[in-house]
Amino acid sequence: MAITGEDNGDRSGDERLPKRQRLPSEDEDDDDDFESVKLQSHDVLDGPICCEPLKRPIYQCINGHLACSSCCQKLNKRCSFCRCEIGDIRCRAMEKVIEATIVPCPNAKHGCEETTTYGIDQSVHERVCCFAPCSCPVPSCKFVGTYTNLKSHACHAHICREKFLIPFKFNGHCPIFRMNLGNKKTVILKEENENDLIAVQAFKGSDEGVYVTVNRIVHMGPGIRDVFCKFLCRTPLRETMVKKIQKVREQMHPEDDDVIWIPLPPEMLLRGASWMMAICIDYDSWN
Repeated sequence: MAITGEDNGDRSGDERLPKRQRLPSEDEDDDDDFESVKLQSHDVLDGPICCEPLKRPIYQCINGHLACSSCCQKLNKRCSFCRCEIGDIRCRAMEKVIEATIVPCPNAKHGCEETTTYGIDQSVHERVCCFAPCSCPVPSCKFVGTYTNLKSHACHAHICREKFLIPFKFNGHCPIFRMNLGNKKTVILKEENENDLIAVQAFKGSDEGVYVTVNRIVHMGPGIRDVFCKFLCRTPLRETMVKKIQKVREQMHPEDDDVIWIPLPPEMLLRGASWMMAICIDYDSWN
């Protein structure tokens, strides 16, 4: 049978590859919907330099190395990998990928099953995730777990006869304890019924007093009632809401509105000197 170069239109049995699909050009709409892609890790697409979630616009050098717009400014538009100049070349393919990517919550290892859109509502969910890791505030304790697991840990691992642990009850007796700016500048209050942990920390102020913070170790999610505290000695009666944190801080942040100034005689601020404190903590405000 003779083979000719003519195409008679009959392609039955023809094993030719299908025609290459036309790709949209940059002139076409950049907001076309793409099918969502789910990643197993939330940090796969983080910026290679800042390690933060990539956001539009994303730029690339001639060798294909990526950088977000803020990193481009910090690096003076010079690639940190190959030192080539990063001009105005947008990596539109990566921009499409991150907009269509679904990632698990960073707290998935602690039990969270939520997924979020990468880089958009990811941080919003993290702030209110009920599975946010909470660190035990007891000095030298390395436990990290969910709020529920932390309370269980406090119940079984820490007894109230420990040096830094003081028992109290919501709307119950007001604990009286001793603090100083040396080895007891942090005192942990443990609720006797619910095993909540509240960290009371003292920070050096001036020669006339100290700054004190009162923080509850708990996640920021819904379903957690606010608690209030009131100092009963060495300061005018003042009420403040107990701030929710997941880990105690080593340094005080002056911009925080939960810092309480307590005047003290200069001799109580010397190394080794101590002062007595009493705090009442309750779910309801006294105002």
